[in-house]
Amino acid sequence: MSIAGVMIRRERLARGWSQEGLCRGICGASYLSKIEQDKAEASEEILALLLARLGLSWTQDPDGALREQTEACMEALLACDKRAFAERFERLRGQEAHLLCSPCAADYLLLRAFAGGADGETHPLDAEFVSLLDQRQMALQRALEGRYEEAVLLYPAPALRLWQGTRFYRSGSYAAAIEVLQAACDAAAGEGLVYVMLNSRLYLGNCYSDLGDFERMQRHYTVALRLAAALGDDDAQATVYYNTAATQIERGSFADAYAYLSTLKEPNAITLHKLAVCCEALGKREEAYAALDRADALLSGKADSVPERQMLALVRCRLEQPDYLHDEHYGALLMDCFARLRSERGAGYARFHLPWMLAWYKANRQYRQACLLLENFPEIEQK
Repeated sequence: MSIAGVMIRRERLARGWSQEGLCRGICGASYLSKIEQDKAEASEEILALLLARLGLSWTQDPDGALREQTEACMEALLACDKRAFAERFERLRGQEAHLLCSPCAADYLLLRAFAGGADGETHPLDAEFVSLLDQRQMALQRALEGRYEEAVLLYPAPALRLWQGTRFYRSGSYAAAIEVLQAACDAAAGEGLVYVMLNSRLYLGNCYSDLGDFERMQRHYTVALRLAAALGDDDAQATVYYNTAATQIERGSFADAYAYLSTLKEPNAITLHKLAVCCEALGKREEAYAALDRADALLSGKADSVPERQMLALVRCRLEQPDYLHDEHYGALLMDCFARLRSERGAGYARFHLPWMLAWYKANRQYRQACLLLENFPEIEQK
């Protein structure tokens, strides 16, 4: 099906028109059906008349201006330059009507998918577009579908390797993540894609953090900080510092983590949770309560069952209930929070709560469950 045929069919169906109603006086319904199914190529005259009846007009882009802008946006996407991508896509969005009726339609639709829909999520293109996609476009479609291995085989760009490595990391497949992320970093260095290098280093640091390898974590984070500083990427720098503090908490270095977390001027709810954990461990009860109250205020309006609210509630339970390890409410909340973090936030979030899970099982003589849990997090044995 040609891109013009797809757009005609989609617009016709969106209006609830029949084929007969659209093509009356222009061509036969059977001919329109063939155009929509890519079994016949419409003449420029018929194509123009069909589109005009739908209030559309086909843009051939004779000077290549649309193609140039679309390609610039695509380059920003594959360079993982979020700021440039957002700016360039916003300019494209203002020309959406022209782009959707041009040879650039498939690229634009893919870029729009990566920019996120009304729900903020990325969604693959409808199946009717698949037969129209070239190799790069198909790779991006597979990435949108979460089929990263296929995407990389189709188009082994460093960005696609980065996205694949990120998926491995979030699922807890650290060995696979490290291999793919290192390949992404090396390939990005060869092409001068600094944002891909930065993000690859960040996630490599995250992998080693979750594996308890503090030395390698620091090695990758140090490089990431240098890149972030050179790029002026304050968010990336903050991510490194936060992840380092979270790792220090897991290593029991609460004072070191507290030294950083307590100095932040505008911490978010998750950062305040980590601060509260530090204060809990260091005996700073009033400061822990203050951090929890600030975090709760930031999450105002969200249901009590969301993982972030549950994480805060767990700290509050431990502060308020000296015998929390035998409190059924605490146990139920801990189990539910751990399961949700594991499924919704990834292995790293869940692993942070392993010490409390193991403490609960031990206190309640549930040794078999503790062993099964450790089997699902074998990296804990390396600590």
